[in-house]
Amino acid sequence: MPHRLIALPEYRRNALDKLARVSDSMLLRGPIHDVHVELGASFAPFGGWEMPVQYGGTVAEHTAVRTAVGLFDVSHLGKATVRGVGAAEFVNSVLTNDLGRIRPGKAQYTLCCTPRGGVIDDLIAYYVGDDELFLVPNAANTAAVVAEMGKAAPDGITVTDEHRGYAVFAVQGPRSAEVLDALGLPTAMEYMAFADAEWDGRPVRVCRTGYTGEHGYELLPRWSDAEPLFRALLAEVRARDGQAAGLGARDTLRTEMGYPLHGHELSPEISPVQARCGWAVGWKKPEFWGRDALAAEKAAGPRRNLLGLVALDRGVLRQGQTVLRGDEVVGETTSGTFSPTLKVGIALALLDTAAGLQPGDEVEVDVRGRRLRAEVTRPPFVTPHTS
Repeated sequence: MPHRLIALPEYRRNALDKLARVSDSMLLRGPIHDVHVELGASFAPFGGWEMPVQYGGTVAEHTAVRTAVGLFDVSHLGKATVRGVGAAEFVNSVLTNDLGRIRPGKAQYTLCCTPRGGVIDDLIAYYVGDDELFLVPNAANTAAVVAEMGKAAPDGITVTDEHRGYAVFAVQGPRSAEVLDALGLPTAMEYMAFADAEWDGRPVRVCRTGYTGEHGYELLPRWSDAEPLFRALLAEVRARDGQAAGLGARDTLRTEMGYPLHGHELSPEISPVQARCGWAVGWKKPEFWGRDALAAEKAAGPRRNLLGLVALDRGVLRQGQTVLRGDEVVGETTSGTFSPTLKVGIALALLDTAAGLQPGDEVEVDVRGRRLRAEVTRPPFVTPHTS
């Protein structure tokens, strides 16, 4: 059955710029690609995968998540396991955040850095036990994370790429718990906690995590079990005024929350200190990759900081636009979109600390040769409801 593949220029206009430079025939597909075709999805390449960008429209899908519930297929996300005696100790010596802050059954946002303090990837680490960690990196960076950790792992500890071992579905929005309750799945858990459960006799890991700023869950069934679970979830989502949502809504939702996207707000050239992700660094830990470089940058003060911009003039902000104060270049946007919630253009931007910009200050953004006024702010742009 034919399906729509969005052309590259249109995809960029949707503010989803991290594209795989590969031909359509080389793109990977998730376990329920045919279901997305059946639902009338538009597709585009992202991180080497052919992804559903929207079904009925990004704004409607975004609004459903903020007001009711949305269902995302994000099976392109990486999955890896680290197993062996002392696995947690090893992972803690590699990734930035401190696993000592959590316990088995909890998850943690963390980063894998280079020796110079740049970011190989940001990821979620699920603390299964002292001898087993489950990692969810970004799709395009999974192989690099697995390879680097595998090379560093001591004897007896294995790092296994399970990218196609599990699907990932995100149920997000104020009515998300109702959806899971209807399927007999656990919902009474703390934020950033997870539980292993069963649905229809099939194992599924349920996590109180998400990338939208709303109350929500991420479900990890086996790759081979993905389709029946997705269809069951979608039926319950639709029964609660929700809908399937694509990568377009995922991007507008995360931008409203100021959540970083690797390749935009984090990269080998953009450190956690610059991206204001220092809260995900265990500064008191004696060891993790990039520790010395990050500690030195923190002590000296970063040369640039991530802040938000809200457009004061009509127009949509995008990635890679120059930020000015008068005739002085003071930074560059890293992500930008039209906020369906606020009904204005918003952006994240790396601003030079030497400029001394603070929330409330006014700057201008060069939008194709036209200067658009914007106010500096500190994200999130909208109030989160994760708890």
